[in-house]
Amino acid sequence: MKKPRKSKENSTLGLSKERLDELVEEAIIDANGEEEAATGFYTMLENDLKLPFETEVLGVKVTVESIDFAGEDRLVAVCKRGTKRQRISLKDLTLPSPLPEGAEWIAAYRHGLKWED
Repeated sequence: MKKPRKSKENSTLGLSKERLDELVEEAIIDANGEEEAATGFYTMLENDLKLPFETEVLGVKVTVESIDFAGEDRLVAVCKRGTKRQRISLKDLTLPSPLPEGAEWIAAYRHGLKWED
């Protein structure tokens, strides 16, 4: 059974393919491999993504506190609700409206990495 795909608009945040390609190139300009590419995106997110911000995970409001590394050179959002924390893949994170400043880097990250196995 195939997983439902998110709409292209949601994934790209309305940015053109050309703009996403520019952001990807900026993030990975000196990268040699996926690990260094993830580090490039992490750096851009650390510099430009305004944290914390609120969003919803499975219909529950959470606060995205930070971005962190996960296995397989992937990035995750560290989400908090009350005293509990959960790490959510950036490729699966629902973004709020209005978007937090710097959210274009999440779209570029999603665009730049190959998610199909």
